[in-house]
Parts: sequence; C-alpha cells; structure tokens
Amino acid sequence: MGKIAFVFSGQGDQFPGMGKDLYENYQAARKIYDLCDGIRPGTSSQCFDGTENELRETGNTQPCLFATELAAACVLMTEGIAPDTAAGFSLGEVTAAAVSGVFDYETGFRLVCKRGELMQNEAVKFDTSMAAVLRLRPEEVEKVCRNYSDIYPVNFNCPGQITVSGLSSQMADFFADVKAAGGRAILLKVKGAFHSPFMNGAAKAFAGELANVKMGRQSIPLYSNKTAEPYGEDAAGLLSAQICHPVQWEKTVRNMIADGTDTFIEIGPGRTLTNMIRKISTEVRAVSVFDYLKEAEGC
Repeated sequence: MGKIAFVFSGQGDQFPGMGKDLYENYQAARKIYDLCDGIRPGTSSQCFDGTENELRETGNTQPCLFATELAAACVLMTEGIAPDTAAGFSLGEVTAAAVSGVFDYETGFRLVCKRGELMQNEAVKFDTSMAAVLRLRPEEVEKVCRNYSDIYPVNFNCPGQITVSGLSSQMADFFADVKAAGGRAILLKVKGAFHSPFMNGAAKAFAGELANVKMGRQSIPLYSNKTAEPYGEDAAGLLSAQICHPVQWEKTVRNMIADGTDTFIEIGPGRTLTNMIRKISTEVRAVSVFDYLKEAEGC
C-alpha cells in the first residue's frame, strides 16, 4: 500500500473567510484556533472576517495560514487520517514541521508569527514583488533572469511554472522578455521578494529565533524545500535557510513519489499544490483537504 503525504500550502492561497467552516463544524479545529488566539489575539477573526488586503500583509498572512492549516490537519488526524510523510511549501514547511513533531503546536505558532514579522520587515525595505512564469523550462527562466541584476528564479513549482522574485522596477521589462521567449508572467498576490537574497536578513534573524527552540525528533519523514530530501539532524538550519533559498517543489514531490507516496492531501485553504502535483505526475492522487473531507462525509 502506498503512503499518504500531508502537503501544506504557502502564501498566496489565503482568502477572507478561510477556515470558518472548520471552526464551526469540528471541535479539533476550534481547539487550534483558540490556541492561536491565546497567543496572538484576533487570529481567528482575521481568518474569518479580515479583508483581502489585511490578509495579504505578510505579518498577518503567515500566522493565519498556519492556524488554518494546522486546524485542517488536526481535523483529518482526529478523523483517523494520519500522514506517513509530510512537506510544506515555504510557510507551509513550518506547519509541516509542527505536525511532524519537530516542535509542538504552540512553539510552531509563535515561530511562524516571528517569521512573518521578520519577513515583512525585510519586504518593506525594498519595492519588490513575485511573479509566476508559465510555459518556459527552468533553464529558459534562468537565462532571462541573468539579464537582470535583481530578479531571481526562486520556486521551481512544476513543469511549465517557475516563480521569480525581484525588484518591482525591473518586472515590466522582465515580463516583456519572458513573452519574447515564448512564456507568460503573472504577478502574485504577495508583498516581498521571498526565497531570494532580499530575505537574507530575515533568514539570519530567524536562525537566531530557532537557536532558542528545543527541537524534537520527527515522527514521520519531513521533506525540505531547500534540498528536496528528507530532513536530517539540522532542522533549524533548513527552516531558516529556506527563507532566502529557492523552493525545490517539483523535485520534492518526485522524491516523495519515488519513496512510495501515492496520495497527496493538500492542507490549506486552496488547491495550488494539488494542481501542481497533478502536473508533476498523473500516476498519483492529489486532493485538497476540503475535497477529501467532503468525500469522506459522502461515504
């Protein structure tokens, strides 16, 4: 029998009202939101009633997504669906680490609040943005990026989709070059040049935060954004370094499949990772947590 993976989504999937149905219908979800509200008052109301602009602020996005993801994961586990392995996309790797036992839920939430704050502090220092580049191969995107001093390929998502980070002032010309190369670029609804050298300061500061955290032993294999391989002993190093290094998502998924995973459940408010995984492989099942719960209720 194949393995089940919980994969946790990153920034960009947030939306006003996310998680409200979980809170209203599952005690396990209410416990998580209540825990988060006890540490950061107003987290649940931000998820349920916050505006799109409010949720787009990195300092809000990260704790709100963590709360929603962790609540959804706990609902599944309470219903008897446990992961054999886990991974997370960017911010989602922190949630995956908590579910995998690297640290407890309270510590994970405190860390993600600090991570969001540090990354937002770096983001406001520069006018930067991120964009998804479609229909080009990795080497083609890298070639276009080499023409720009401050645009970097940062998220290798799936075939035909790579995200770049960089100065907003260079994006219009970059978009034109992408079009000339046969591709298409789309701005993402995030504020900051994540997973690029623009985040070096945040990565260093987050490493300092992690140095004060007692790391636990992983209960299941956890795959790293930076290496696309299962974690070893240096969980703190991987979690801090991924802030300013590219996310090797396609390689991660392929490695998880090679290691026996045949079912991926996306834990988050959207279906971004589900769609990416379906493009990476047609031989595995990829489904969002909400679709999975609906299927289970229909049985």
